[in-house]
Amino acid sequence: MKIRNELKVSLVGAGPGSEDLITVRGLRVLQSADVVLYDALVSDGLLSLIDSDIPKIYVGKRCGQHSFTQDDINIMIVENAFRFGHVVRLKGGDPFVFGRALEEIEYVESFGIPVSVVPGVSSALAVPASQGMPMTLRGVSSSFWVMTATKRDGSFTEDLKFAAQSSATMVILMGVRKLKEIVDEVNKYRGSSTPIAVIQNGTKANESCEISSLGNVDNIIGVIDVTQAGIIVIGEVVAKHPTFFEEEVQRVLHSNM
Repeated sequence: MKIRNELKVSLVGAGPGSEDLITVRGLRVLQSADVVLYDALVSDGLLSLIDSDIPKIYVGKRCGQHSFTQDDINIMIVENAFRFGHVVRLKGGDPFVFGRALEEIEYVESFGIPVSVVPGVSSALAVPASQGMPMTLRGVSSSFWVMTATKRDGSFTEDLKFAAQSSATMVILMGVRKLKEIVDEVNKYRGSSTPIAVIQNGTKANESCEISSLGNVDNIIGVIDVTQAGIIVIGEVVAKHPTFFEEEVQRVLHSNM
């Protein structure tokens, strides 16, 4: 019988997708949990590494599906801490990259419950890397921006415009559903030949990567699954993907037929 741990909460980054990309510390803390509250992007493979007797509570957020509000999640963390002892709040990627971790920490600590954080491998870096795309490259890109495309009201963030006006690599999270609108906005500032990639199920066995250019993005819009999360990468570094020039040649050939 598992002995109840002391009352505490650990925010653990699950990494970008594949269960073996969680950190050693993250896995150790996860396996010491009395209860786990996990997000939509956490893999089943990672959950299978937890003792089957440990309660695992889904608190994910998905567009078009029932999901919990942040207030709901905050309350559930505290309630489960008082009920079980050690709560592990398991978040995809890194807790502090669009993970609303600070909101959870402040709420939990207001009840006198100690909180610790285990950083995770951010999908914003790891997923493009899994496809051989560097974020920076000497003579090509000296910086990169990681952003969400839209604000809470659905309008584009100022960062999207500012990043598009630069030569930096753009990494856009949570933007697949608005891919066409994002491309139209970025195309105001960058040439239509600028490479773009959409990567879904990053680092998992079923990872997919669609490569195009801003001017030909319609070719991949009908291919990607907008019900699944994905990462959009825009910039010259995408041209380093092994298939980029092959696909560009095919597009040119078909356009001239």
